[in-house]
Amino acid sequence: MRLARHFPVTTLAAAIAVVGNAHAQTEITVATVNNNDMVIMQSLTSVFEEAHPDITLNWVVLEENVLRQRMTTDIATSGGQFDVMTIGTYEVPIWAERGWLEPLDGLPNDYAVVDLLASVRDGLSLDGTLHALPFYAESSMMYYRRDLFEQAGIEMPEQPTWDQVRDWAEQLHGSEEGVAGICLRGKPGWGENMAFVSTLVNTFGGRWFDEQWKPELNSDAWVNAVQFYVDLLGNYGPPGASSNGFNENLALFSRGNCAMWVDATSAAGKLYDESESDVATNLGFAPAPVAETPKGSHWLWSWALAIPESSEHKEAAREFITWATSQEYIELVGETNGWTNVPPGTRESTYANEQYSEAAPFADFVLDAIQKADPTDSTLEPNPYIGVQFVGIPEFQSIGTQVGQSIAAALTGSSTVTQALEGAQRATERTMQRAGYIER
Repeated sequence: MRLARHFPVTTLAAAIAVVGNAHAQTEITVATVNNNDMVIMQSLTSVFEEAHPDITLNWVVLEENVLRQRMTTDIATSGGQFDVMTIGTYEVPIWAERGWLEPLDGLPNDYAVVDLLASVRDGLSLDGTLHALPFYAESSMMYYRRDLFEQAGIEMPEQPTWDQVRDWAEQLHGSEEGVAGICLRGKPGWGENMAFVSTLVNTFGGRWFDEQWKPELNSDAWVNAVQFYVDLLGNYGPPGASSNGFNENLALFSRGNCAMWVDATSAAGKLYDESESDVATNLGFAPAPVAETPKGSHWLWSWALAIPESSEHKEAAREFITWATSQEYIELVGETNGWTNVPPGTRESTYANEQYSEAAPFADFVLDAIQKADPTDSTLEPNPYIGVQFVGIPEFQSIGTQVGQSIAAALTGSSTVTQALEGAQRATERTMQRAGYIER
């Protein structure tokens, strides 16, 4: 008869713990926006988890305005709901200065920090230290349907103007059933309609604040730019333009429902993908239009992945964000989803890759737009802030959203442009007084 062996309770508990730890997994929660590039990232979850069997990913994918609200609330209260946040060049330096973000120094050599485009890297750093890693970067540009332009006998100049765009929109509006002359962002939000409107105001010669931080929202430049925008979309835009943000306009343009669209360069990959876009074979592109000045006519933005200080799984989160922003990841997307769909604007090696340049005829154009956008010199008259399509101060998130709502009201006809901007001016003055930028 075999005698039973008896182990001390402590030894048995230790053995169970070892077995349990062998299968223990760390779940990290990733908050991101519902843009095409992030949807692709989510679809590659299994690739990451197979390479990192001790980490699982829990995704929270939200519409842009909702994402920003949720993340801002969570990080300001140290809520700890998220281990990875998708934020941008506006939030990173502000949140990093407040100690809300994990510094990302000491990255592995094979991550190749020096391969990151300098302007993008600088925008995500505080005092020379990265506090977020760029997932993709963008400027803005103009897309148009070459077939409609050719049928109308319109030749695209090297640098279009907004007056020309208005004339083309009038000519092409309704040229085919369901075709709007132009699509532009109308959905209110500092990162939605105001990202576009700010660049329009810049090129009309306006600025958010003078050098003493006094708002200039009721200036002639603002009135002229916003009136132009309201008239352009009101006369030649699609129905319900005030509800359309980036994703809605991308869907409209890719279906052929817009003759022109001015928006993010990051849309180019999807629009050139024949499996995703009905206009791929007729897609033309040009620089963002200008009015009085070329300064600030096209923006600079990076969607980036950051680790909040409130995360309890920083090491696992770092593993994920270095993977998702690496050269290896870009090559993975190129091989699995096609080279037009790789995250653009972040690495020099992407633009040195012949597979990418052959598949993406817009590549050099986009790189040039990103490199020429200057957030330190974005307006005709000097200003005290950093940013092209935003103002790099903590108060701008609420200011920009409130002004965006006022302009959306003018777009729907609920108020006049003058009423909207006078109200926005008063509200912004009060905010800047309370914050101590200007005297009461």
